[in-house]
Amino acid sequence: MLACVIESGRPRLRRSHPAPEARPGWVCVDVHVAGICRTDLELAAGYMDFRGVPGHEFVGTAVDGPLAGRRVVAEINFGCGECDWCENDLARHCPRRSVLGIDGADGAMAERVAVPAGNLVEVDDAIEDETAVFIEPVAAACELLEQLGAHRPADALVLGDGKLGPLVAQVLASESIAVDLVGRHLDGLGWLGRRGVHLRERPEEGRRYEMVVDATGRVEGLRTAIERVRPRGILALKTTVAQAYTIDLAPLVINEVTLLGSRCGRFAPAIERLADGRVEVAPLIDARFPLEQVEEAFRRAAVPGVRKVLVTARW
Repeated sequence: MLACVIESGRPRLRRSHPAPEARPGWVCVDVHVAGICRTDLELAAGYMDFRGVPGHEFVGTAVDGPLAGRRVVAEINFGCGECDWCENDLARHCPRRSVLGIDGADGAMAERVAVPAGNLVEVDDAIEDETAVFIEPVAAACELLEQLGAHRPADALVLGDGKLGPLVAQVLASESIAVDLVGRHLDGLGWLGRRGVHLRERPEEGRRYEMVVDATGRVEGLRTAIERVRPRGILALKTTVAQAYTIDLAPLVINEVTLLGSRCGRFAPAIERLADGRVEVAPLIDARFPLEQVEEAFRRAAVPGVRKVLVTARW
């Protein structure tokens, strides 16, 4: 089958990659569309020494299993199913987990992918493929709300206007939080104003926020976030980078800031927000490429200011 394989520090198209085979408890899915996110770009740059098929944002049709013939997406963490984390619906923290297209499991940047049957989530017909492919990143944005619990900050600064930041900004704004989105490439994001998101090229001079979210995908994003979070505020990290951080963390201690690492989230809240329109994604799509042009798709996705690039396996 056709597949994108990351090797030797770059994504490459493979025309005869072995197709996944069914095994007990797993299901094969024919991929319709996959999205390239910041993590994929970092993997291609050497993050986690990844080798294999990337891609964890996707929608497709189940080939076998209980949902055969249905359109599906998949939770990306494959837990052992036996530990306390898995038994408490937190397979994303299972110490023996593999992660679709990221760690120990080939991903969906291919014609077909295999996932545990229990990870599949059926997609309603009302949600089109190019919306459904955003379920995973919107779920990651919604995870912040789950981590906050009942608390809602009065205001929030989202750093990063790329692939994840506009989703995070919309999710927070949907909870009546006053949101500023700061980025270097704000062209094409004016529509976020009707979502209650205020766009800024740089943070307001001297202002600090109750919550700051770093979604920059850059090491310097954390430095800015530390400068802009108010004492006893919340600093959330929604980004992973291949580079190492060298930064002074003393202000976090002095100002008693809560540091919140935030990763994957449950799909149900994301599906609800996409279905009822609280989160809009169509304007974030910058380009579409067939799987045969996946190398070009990665190059396009790496261009500063480009947001979502989609790779289509079925035309």
